[in-house]
Amino acid sequence: MVTKVYIPRDSSALAVGAEKVAAAVAAEAKARGLDVEIVRNGSRGLYWLETMVEVATEQGRVAYGPVKAKDVPALFDAGFIHGKPHALSLGLTEEIEWLKKQQRLTFARVGITDPVSLEDYLAHDGYKGMKNALKLSGAEIVKTVTDSGLRGRGGAAFPTGIKWNTVLGCESEQKYVVCNADEGDSGTYSDRMIMEGDPFVLIEGMTIAGVAVGATQGYIYLRSEYPHALAVLNEAIEVANKAGYLGENILGSGKTFKLEVRRAAGAYVCGEETSLLESLEGKRGLVRFKPPLPAIEGLFGKPTVVNNVISLATVPIILDKGAQFYADYGMGRSRGTLPIQLAGNLKQGGLVELAFGATLRELLYDYGGGSASGRPIRAVQVGGPLGAYLPESQFDTPLDYEEFAKLWAVLGHGGIVAFDDTVDMAKMARYAFEFCAVESCGKCTPCRIGSTRGMEVIDKITAGKDHAKSITLVRDLSDTMLNGSLCALGGMTPYPVLSALNHFPEDFGVSSGGLSSEAK
Repeated sequence: MVTKVYIPRDSSALAVGAEKVAAAVAAEAKARGLDVEIVRNGSRGLYWLETMVEVATEQGRVAYGPVKAKDVPALFDAGFIHGKPHALSLGLTEEIEWLKKQQRLTFARVGITDPVSLEDYLAHDGYKGMKNALKLSGAEIVKTVTDSGLRGRGGAAFPTGIKWNTVLGCESEQKYVVCNADEGDSGTYSDRMIMEGDPFVLIEGMTIAGVAVGATQGYIYLRSEYPHALAVLNEAIEVANKAGYLGENILGSGKTFKLEVRRAAGAYVCGEETSLLESLEGKRGLVRFKPPLPAIEGLFGKPTVVNNVISLATVPIILDKGAQFYADYGMGRSRGTLPIQLAGNLKQGGLVELAFGATLRELLYDYGGGSASGRPIRAVQVGGPLGAYLPESQFDTPLDYEEFAKLWAVLGHGGIVAFDDTVDMAKMARYAFEFCAVESCGKCTPCRIGSTRGMEVIDKITAGKDHAKSITLVRDLSDTMLNGSLCALGGMTPYPVLSALNHFPEDFGVSSGGLSSEAK
């Protein structure tokens, strides 16, 4: 009898030795004359336990981790291919508390299936959404997505259905669907996990978008630092084309949708949709003035849907289960689930998918396990390098777009980076200005010049030069960048700067009583 052993091909697992573990398992099984089939799945997202090896048993999949290549002979001795106990045993995978408490909708298959097996994808409810979509009109598909309450998961949180409806309403001989896979925010990796661990769900979501708005060509604009995702996506696209799920006359419907992967230019600003489109057209990644909106004049001047990976990868389950099924998750205007990425100074970094409404404290301690250093968590940055720093007093804030907006903070792409009480928040504020200076496309003055002046002023503050004047200047400079920048790069740099200054004034040499509690 063949025993299936699952070993991740996810690049984070590979970074800690998954390839060596797979080779060791194959060699040990051969030496012992055991019939073992190794399936290279995606990661479940429990990164502190990688490499996590799973074995299929009659009771279900049993997990072991973190496994090193040197542990493999002892695992075989203990009978791990039959799910027997060992020091590294984690029990039944589905019963691991960290996973059991989650609500995995977008990530329903990640870590479970072979990423490039269409048969595996279909066996786990794959393409049900697209088959339903092919029976509907474009307007009906768009209405379903709108009614679900799905909002952009890339940062701006704009309602996905409204964007699609704009493209649907445009008259054009050519329309496009563009996936923004230029995942550049610090502490984020959910896009990569989808592309490496369940590429067909992204392909299906983009195809549904194309059918909905009348677009026949799609592009995945992929971060240049993701070679494993590139290989998996191209293999999955080839499989989908051969099986009739992409290309002309999809599943005999008469609909056409073709898909290509294009590598990004390596610039952070190309994560902004108009800069991305410029880069995709072969130009330098500069931000475009709006209007016109990309939904009206986007790629090559044609109506274009531009969505993030997670937004598009969530569409199939909405078309499969229905708008109300998805809308039943979440709170307020934040419907559905959010894949949250835990990083920084935490014991248990990894991906957690939960309905909107979970608190930061719950994520940091129930899932993250507290700080890796054992020291108190002092600050958390949510939403990437342009996200605000939240102090411990705000850890009970629920993850909700509007609740975060009340704090002058953003959820962004769902990345959470934790810092313990040894962090110097003045240095973090300076880093925000420095990041903006390095990554600015240079098109607008507030971003290009303001970020450089910001670094200089923070240096003056930390050196004690013209202290009171410099503090005022940081606020004035931030106000100019916030209101005068052409895009979010310059416009959001004040978020980390002012939140650090407001919540941690002592790191800037200012008494807490000398500052307003709100960002101006």
